[in-house]
Amino acid sequence: MPRRAATHRHQESNPRRQTLPPWGEPCRNKRHKKRVLQGQCDSGNKRASKQKDRKCRKKKRKVGHPIPVVSALMDCFSEMKDPRIDRRRRHSLIAIIVIAVLAVIANADTWKDIQIWGVTHQEWLKTFLKLPNGVPSRDTFRRTISRIAPDQFQQAFLRWLGSGRKGIKGVIAIDGKTLRRSGPGDLQPLHIVSAWACEQHLTLGQRVVDGKSNEITAIPQLLETLLLKGSTVTIDAMGCQKEIAAQIVDAKGDYCLAVKDNQPMLASDVRKSFLAALETDFRSASNDKHETHDSGHGRTETRYFYTMPVPESMSTAHHWKGLKSIGMTITYRSENCDGEIRYYINSFASDAKRFAKAVRGHWGIENSLHWVMDVTFGEDESRIHKDHGGENVSWLRRLAISLIKQETSLTDSIRAKRVRAGYDVAYLQRILESISTEI
Repeated sequence: MPRRAATHRHQESNPRRQTLPPWGEPCRNKRHKKRVLQGQCDSGNKRASKQKDRKCRKKKRKVGHPIPVVSALMDCFSEMKDPRIDRRRRHSLIAIIVIAVLAVIANADTWKDIQIWGVTHQEWLKTFLKLPNGVPSRDTFRRTISRIAPDQFQQAFLRWLGSGRKGIKGVIAIDGKTLRRSGPGDLQPLHIVSAWACEQHLTLGQRVVDGKSNEITAIPQLLETLLLKGSTVTIDAMGCQKEIAAQIVDAKGDYCLAVKDNQPMLASDVRKSFLAALETDFRSASNDKHETHDSGHGRTETRYFYTMPVPESMSTAHHWKGLKSIGMTITYRSENCDGEIRYYINSFASDAKRFAKAVRGHWGIENSLHWVMDVTFGEDESRIHKDHGGENVSWLRRLAISLIKQETSLTDSIRAKRVRAGYDVAYLQRILESISTEI
């Protein structure tokens, strides 16, 4: 028998010798050989290898969405343009944003806090997120979120919130806030103008300006992004401008604007009109009056609200589009103090109760938003400022406030709810699920 034939027969009788080491198996090319040596795939024909790779990919894609609201959030961000370079992406944009949102709700205030929260909840996050390279580092969170365009960032979140709410009604308060530690060196700190839906406790949008004096240019841009039909817009004296009033009326909304000496002729006309009405003790049938009494924090506050139609003697009335009534408030914070007087112009008919609701509602942005941002979230101490980081993280904080306020199953402070959400994943899910029914 030839030597070659004998060797072949001996190999058939010993099946162990048929198994070759990985470096001895046939490969299609160098790349395939490298994958075989690393144990990522088996050798063999091309068709069998492709079928196996396809099965592996299908198996990896089996990631569920136990929280429907998170699934809706991922859908809203799926069309957003990723600011990073393709070859340097190790983490998906959706995973970075979802982890950041959840972490900020769960008491994370810095980039490092966000990373720590993600690492400690990595197993839970893997149930609905693809994390092939684990949780991103704090630098990845910082670079990615800071480079996203603020307009796209806000609109994506508003689409997410809009999937579970109806139109905004009631008072929309517009006011500015300065992030005092956000300006390093000689740079000015960020000044953010926000629109706050007082009844829904929801931030509708925000714009960054150079300083408080530039709010006049930012407010019209912010109003363009809002649906004002059926709502009443309240702005302090800085926003009492003819163009802003006309823009609100053109959008089929109403306005209640504070009047001070930045509009000297208007302020003089309103003041004289109310002084004349007070001399007759508001006996005219067209005048209206409403008063409230509040007590708390060791003091009692009494407020008087007066409204009257625009007098014929008011020479500046025709400069303000839609102007129908003027208002005055007198506030007494104790029995022995002088009253504090403020004046307003309104685009709705003389109605003291509606006027009182608008004026008191405007303070909601101070008490329910700005105060909470400083005390609970420590926004004034935040030093995040590079690129769009300060504005985008400020938006995440405002979003967290809106979501936490919707969760009413527990009667507790916002800080306590954040701490609980950081420890209890089930409660964090309850906060997220509240937007589909409340907002």
